[in-house]
Amino acid sequence: MSGTPRTEKLRPGWKPGQSGNPKGRPKGRRNRVTIVALAAMEEGADAIARKVVDMAKEGDMSAARLVLERLVPPAKERPIFLALPDTSTTDGIADAQRAILQAVAAGDLLPGEAATMAGIVEARRKAVETLELEQRITALEIKK
Repeated sequence: MSGTPRTEKLRPGWKPGQSGNPKGRPKGRRNRVTIVALAAMEEGADAIARKVVDMAKEGDMSAARLVLERLVPPAKERPIFLALPDTSTTDGIADAQRAILQAVAAGDLLPGEAATMAGIVEARRKAVETLELEQRITALEIKK
């Protein structure tokens, strides 16, 4: 072996640590493998979709589930229509929490939806509590 480093033998114009492409890959450029895979999928996508739909029509429940999940994705949230009492007082906040609990018990609200609503009412309770404390402190300072 000679005294020259291996990198100098392979790339005689570059110094060790110097990149052959200092700017790197342009942003947004895809890998060659990804481009080939996408092209292959595009060519057969129609045939695959037709086959899955046909299988679903023939009673294949896995295919039917796949078709339905793509046509009608599951809703992550839904609008909630629940009349709550005025939450400007602590009594109103307690009534709002009670209304949420009753809606869950009646099946009008899902437990996750109720937890979200209860969190909103709890944030309102903290705001009312903070306001009341501020008013009490101000009243005590004025009396001094």
